[in-house]
Amino acid sequence: MARPWEADPSASFAHRLGRTAQELGLSQDEEYCPEMWQLDNGDVAVIGRDVTTDYAGRLPDGVKLGPDERLVVLPGSMLRAAKPDIPDA
Repeated sequence: MARPWEADPSASFAHRLGRTAQELGLSQDEEYCPEMWQLDNGDVAVIGRDVTTDYAGRLPDGVKLGPDERLVVLPGSMLRAAKPDIPDA
């Protein structure tokens, strides 16, 4: 059965949402930083710490991770800084 949505691996990075981790004082390393990007197809790519194993046994009711999905965490201040870049529904 096909899923209603699939990630399109051919989509390109269009623009960063919010500010860099360095700009927010969250990282001193330019190589390994959380990021949020809008892709050219409108989807959003998130780079964060993979905590799938840490959270796997305590997901809220009704929340499931597929075998090809990972739970990532990024700093809340990064999401708040991206709010102006995220259009209203």
